[in-house]
Amino acid sequence: MKKLLGLLLMMTMVYPASADVLKNVDLKGEIQTIASDVHHNPNDLYNSGTNLRVFAGASFDLVEDVRANLLFGYTNTWGQSSNGPTGSNIQHYWDNVELAEANIVLSNLFDCFELTIGRQFYGDEDSAVMYFGPNHYNAESNGWKALDAVKFTYADDYKAFTMLAGKVLGAGDPLTAGMEGEVYGADFKMNLGDNFKWQVYGYNFQNLSYYDGGIVTADDQNIGFYGTKIAFAPEAFTLAAEYARNFAGERLVKEHKGTGYLVKADAALNLEAFTPRFAFVYTNGFDGLGNYTPGLLVGDKYDVLAHSLRLFNVGVDFNTGKWTFALDGYSFQNREGHHSATLEADLTATYAHNEYVDLFAGIGYAKYAHAKADFGQKDNTKGQLGILVKF
Repeated sequence: MKKLLGLLLMMTMVYPASADVLKNVDLKGEIQTIASDVHHNPNDLYNSGTNLRVFAGASFDLVEDVRANLLFGYTNTWGQSSNGPTGSNIQHYWDNVELAEANIVLSNLFDCFELTIGRQFYGDEDSAVMYFGPNHYNAESNGWKALDAVKFTYADDYKAFTMLAGKVLGAGDPLTAGMEGEVYGADFKMNLGDNFKWQVYGYNFQNLSYYDGGIVTADDQNIGFYGTKIAFAPEAFTLAAEYARNFAGERLVKEHKGTGYLVKADAALNLEAFTPRFAFVYTNGFDGLGNYTPGLLVGDKYDVLAHSLRLFNVGVDFNTGKWTFALDGYSFQNREGHHSATLEADLTATYAHNEYVDLFAGIGYAKYAHAKADFGQKDNTKGQLGILVKF
């Protein structure tokens, strides 16, 4: 890895701007540092301390219609429950640097397609079902996931179609370290009008260690989910609804009895300075690989959707100048615990110093339901401070 980075830097300096290779070189990356203090956290993750994630790399043209992306990633934690590297020399830290992205992108293939080959991020960061990439603004999941994959895409002004085949990598995220397996999938998005969008998708995983347990086990040859999503956004109003369902078995799209599913609805009204929001989630043990993290405390993306629950979220955003404040209330109702509800309230603030730098802070309080209190789970509080720098 060191030789590869050294070669990249050397070539960048040696070749002039007019050379036929390494044209239009753009350095890219980001640094996110989050300090948090959590009381009575059952997961014992980042209870009191700081976690850091650094990305650094470059994007450059190799030849006409061929662009390369190279990105290195590093994570570390310090404080209570720290599991990051310690040491006094740079070699010790360099040994923990990982390759987050390394791919080439072939554009204008057959005049209308794009082909991406290699290690890459995939999906929308706010997706509840499928996302591989870095997380932002949450101390519990300051990591990333990636794919070693081939992605084939067609897109125009009205529709986009993507086919994907590759291998899952979870090493960049402390919660999914060691997760691996193969993935095959497709995603189709279409604009049905100026204000109406529709999406349908399906993903099949094989030998995926993350699913080993519960109704779905590693013995199933085909494991995954399929679903559809619609979004309606007339002027200031936004409404979205999504349904996704798991499948698993020796044949594709076969379901076990009790296989999980997800229903999710979101609404928002943009009143310029104020934006009221509402979200509802109903799930019966859905297993996905999304990035849905409702709240600062309870909404761990690897825990909430995997249980049978009803989730209600009512919130409001207030924007003034460079500041954005958000006040949210959550009700997590566990269907397996006689619908007992865990309640959470959060107040967050983000200051956009400029287009590259965000400062953010948040405080949350969770009052656990009787089902958790019976096991000695006390009410929980959390505070966090962070900075995100993108370049």
